[in-house]
Amino acid sequence: MTSEKREVVFSIFRGDVQGGRYEDFRIEVSHGTVVLDAILEVQAKYAADLGIRCNCSAGKCGSCSAEINGIPRLMCKTRLSDLPLDKPITVGPLKAFPVIKDLVTDVSWNYEVNKKITPFTPARDTDWRMQQYDVDRIQEYRKCIECFLCQDTCHVIRSHDKKKEFFGPRFFVRLAGLVMHPLDSVDRLQMIKDNGGIGLCNVTHCCTDNCPEKIRITDNAIIPLKERIADRFYDPLLMFIRKMFNK
Repeated sequence: MTSEKREVVFSIFRGDVQGGRYEDFRIEVSHGTVVLDAILEVQAKYAADLGIRCNCSAGKCGSCSAEINGIPRLMCKTRLSDLPLDKPITVGPLKAFPVIKDLVTDVSWNYEVNKKITPFTPARDTDWRMQQYDVDRIQEYRKCIECFLCQDTCHVIRSHDKKKEFFGPRFFVRLAGLVMHPLDSVDRLQMIKDNGGIGLCNVTHCCTDNCPEKIRITDNAIIPLKERIADRFYDPLLMFIRKMFNK
């Protein structure tokens, strides 16, 4: 896209949980414009009642999640120069969650899942010393901004609506940060296996591909948790040893 302004058509979802339709808006954009800029201009000039959710406009609050041309993205980090402009740019709500109004979805289910996870619990009289390797590994999980794009793109939640049986990639990231924390004292593997339903994930990497913070969700959270659960519950030698010691 050059520095000159050009006209672009945005097809934006208008509706609520009962249904809705996509409405076209034609606006002028310039080089460097992001989708959020365009949506705010549409709201200011043509649709004052357009429902959107945004806050920092810097890609750190996770509020402006939407589906842009069918792909879950942050509106504030999606530049128009990276999109085809010869046809309407569609902007819709996250499909994995109920629509409240227009681009605003009800993501409260995620916070209910979060309540089920026991917070960081150090052992009594913990020696608060850690290796730098552990610090570096755990730091990646702390980068999550809870935009819930990974939850939206996860086929278990999006296509199969397994919200009762499955926590989703965002919370496997949180759980991995706890399980791999050398000072945490809670055994979480049974809960991850049974309540979290991690076995439903078939490791497609779709959550990693859509993470704006570039967290390697699949490789560094989900797969390590799956390996620990396999060792605990499905390795016949370890199961035999535990059985002997239990006796």
